[in-house]
Amino acid sequence: MKFFRKLTLATLIAVYLLIMVGGIVRSTGSGMGCPDWPKCFGTWVPPTSVEQLPSNYKEIYAAHREEKNIRFANYLDKFGFSDTADKIRTDKSILIEADFNPVKTWVEYVNRLIGVLIGLLIFAVFVASIKFWTWDRKITILGFATFFLVGFQGWIGSFVVSTNLTPWTVTVHMLLALVIVALLVYLYFESAKTRQSRQIPYGLSITIVCMILLLVQIVLGTQLREAIDVAAVSLPRTAWIEASQVSFLIHRTFSWLVLIAHVLLLWKLLKSEGSKILPYSLAVLILADILTGAGMAYFAVPAFLQPVHLVLASITIGTQFLLALQLNSGRQSVLK
Repeated sequence: MKFFRKLTLATLIAVYLLIMVGGIVRSTGSGMGCPDWPKCFGTWVPPTSVEQLPSNYKEIYAAHREEKNIRFANYLDKFGFSDTADKIRTDKSILIEADFNPVKTWVEYVNRLIGVLIGLLIFAVFVASIKFWTWDRKITILGFATFFLVGFQGWIGSFVVSTNLTPWTVTVHMLLALVIVALLVYLYFESAKTRQSRQIPYGLSITIVCMILLLVQIVLGTQLREAIDVAAVSLPRTAWIEASQVSFLIHRTFSWLVLIAHVLLLWKLLKSEGSKILPYSLAVLILADILTGAGMAYFAVPAFLQPVHLVLASITIGTQFLLALQLNSGRQSVLK
């Protein structure tokens, strides 16, 4: 159990690292550094110069992506998303290939290498969870679910690339990463449950509300990022926020609701008995989220702050979920 707990924690930290690297990929515009998946320009080790590519490489990879998009659209049709499928089939702008850039190619390639490492770690978590089948099947089932979801995440990632970072696919990709985080947090909690201090069950409902609000805020943040991506094509960095004013105002205004909810939660938790580690950690994370968001708003969206802001929000979600598990455990102990 001790080994499993450490392995799960190490995997969770690695997933957060991957989320940060994904933020770096997005902030540097490297998402299409490799136009195919899982290989990069048809090889397992990407090229370092355009001379290593055929002269018509743009046409070649655009054709490959179009073929994959047709398959993706067929899947969407089967699940009833016909309008979205038709847009993918008819929107030729998503087939536009970017000029080869060795830096962006290798940034994206490193992101994929870390993704492979995460996959191996989560497979190890699943293998380690099999030992618990006879006395706590929930751990094994969740271990398998996490491993399955990582494979599904990779599959979705291939369509994120083939559709040229179509906004809604990027959002789905991000939300799936948060689900993986939640599963790993749950596995960590279950493996350490006997050592957890029982917390007085105050604040469970408002913790869940805070989680929902933060998830909505993350989705609003991805929409703001999409608006900024559009502005970045033709405008200097200093004009990005002004050009994305509607999305920015919605995201900023909603942040006040997130802040108020967390202030109420922390006020309630700090009055209760039990460990204060998670409440204080949550307070620091929310403050850091706000400061990095303000830094992007007032300093022309500096590239280094974007991945930091994203990973802080992801860690906050994980901390909220762990807190909810602890509070629910305390509620159950009181009921018993």
